[in-house]
Amino acid sequence: MAWQMPHEADAHERTWMAFPRAGKTLGEGAEYQETAYRAWSETALAIAEFEPVTMVVDPTEMTRAKNMLGGAIEIFEAPLDEFWMRDFGPTFVLDEQRPGVLGAVDWIFNGWGAPAWAEWQVSAQIARIITEHLGAQLVSSVLVNEGGGIHVDGEGTVLLTDTVQLDPNRNPFADKPRVEAEMARTLGTEKAIWLPRGLTRDYDEYGTNGHVDIVAAFASPGQVLLHQQNDPAHPDFEVTRELKAQLQAETDAAGRQLEVIDVPAPTTLRDDEGFVDWSYLNHLVVNDGIVVCGFGEDEADARAREILEGAYPGRRAVTVDARPIFDRGGGIHCITQQQPRVTGAAQ
Repeated sequence: MAWQMPHEADAHERTWMAFPRAGKTLGEGAEYQETAYRAWSETALAIAEFEPVTMVVDPTEMTRAKNMLGGAIEIFEAPLDEFWMRDFGPTFVLDEQRPGVLGAVDWIFNGWGAPAWAEWQVSAQIARIITEHLGAQLVSSVLVNEGGGIHVDGEGTVLLTDTVQLDPNRNPFADKPRVEAEMARTLGTEKAIWLPRGLTRDYDEYGTNGHVDIVAAFASPGQVLLHQQNDPAHPDFEVTRELKAQLQAETDAAGRQLEVIDVPAPTTLRDDEGFVDWSYLNHLVVNDGIVVCGFGEDEADARAREILEGAYPGRRAVTVDARPIFDRGGGIHCITQQQPRVTGAAQ
């Protein structure tokens, strides 16, 4: 077997999501809860303009999901507690030696390091449930990891973060060689680029401790999109400059010097909780499109769409208001997971 995780811009069969349900992440109060139901639904409907979407729905939310999603979204009933599909769902891979074979990596999910507030034991089973449903080949891993903690170029390079895969609350006995060997086995990568950290707010109580998918992403092999905070008042001003200097000095698995494309942050610096981590990097690339986080008609929204359309030629960017998603700790990329299109016949 030679598993390879395709680049996100490669053709998709569909996108997977999970519908919100009652719990810590959803929050208290009907009005506030409604913002999550609406944001997840609007994201699904935006993706469905470009490719099929399957929404995993807890039995307690079936009526609401059907009412909000209509007939545009396929519904798959399964028990949930958390609903960040990128992180607990399968990471899909293809077998380069056996055309037509779909694999699904099942990382160990412990709620981003098993914090006291997290509810994760039920959703931790979803990767295997989806894998069985699809008839895909299970690629079981003993690494505690989340889909938001990795980003690949599809040609052997993976972006990682010191504070995620080496987090003692995730993998207390791991070191970089062990993590890199597991990435090679499960994702087909040959080179790991380790970023020292993620964005500042991601280290708050309800953060992921540094997911890469909010700060950097491969637009294509050799090209990295990078969150750029231009206001010196924000702590990410220094963070993003340090990351840019590092990435500009890096080469990928093929030996190419990386080109860094800046994606300026929204103009909003703070919310009621402190400095925001609002980012356009947490977008989803879909067939012929890009679903981009929007921030209430922030003046940077339009510029982000323009940059991303330039980075992914031939795709149309659409914006979904992601503020309710960020209020709960993530963005559009965090709540979605692409299933690559399989070509060729299984052997």
